[in-house]
Amino acid sequence: MSETMKPKISIVDYGLCNLYNVSNALEHIGANITIIDKPHDIEKASHIILPGVGAFKNGMRGLNLRELVQPLKEHIEKNRPFLGICLGMQMMLSKSYEFGEIEGLDIIDGDVEKIPKINSSNITHKIPHIGWNKVIINENVRNHHLLTGQDDKSSMYFVHSYRVNCNNKDNIMATTNYNDVNITAIINKNNAYGCQFHPEKSGKYGLNILKQFVKS
Repeated sequence: MSETMKPKISIVDYGLCNLYNVSNALEHIGANITIIDKPHDIEKASHIILPGVGAFKNGMRGLNLRELVQPLKEHIEKNRPFLGICLGMQMMLSKSYEFGEIEGLDIIDGDVEKIPKINSSNITHKIPHIGWNKVIINENVRNHHLLTGQDDKSSMYFVHSYRVNCNNKDNIMATTNYNDVNITAIINKNNAYGCQFHPEKSGKYGLNILKQFVKS
């Protein structure tokens, strides 16, 4: 595939991104990568990926300092493809309670809270949630194009201490279970998607997510 034929994917750099792993995964599946960090770059972008690790507050600060919040929201409002990964997914929500109440991008109505340390049976578990977990796809979206290639064996790699709560359950495409604690794994609104796991570290199933996003 020539460089001109490769789909162009823009990755947002706001100071809290694992650009290397995400870029490598996208190049592996045949995408043309551009790293962007300015408002006018977002205005011109076709497909945008917002990765990230760390605290919600620091993530939103990084976006605000670079004046990227409004351009990102406008990109999504125009129904252009958008994918948030890990912290990038969490920032799609209305607000977070990590280190106080912090406003998010408000793409999807809901909030972000710390994963409970104890389940309903009073069994404790380690936080952060780190490792491979099976992804449970909601039946009503099983045929969605983003989920092409996923099956009952789909397992993804998670690293996080907080989870998202969507007020509209129709925004939830898939969940995972951590010691009987329900965690939202994939969210969606129109052409905007979020993955709590790291698709770039999740083998063939994670790469399939990225492949389908590139095609959207």
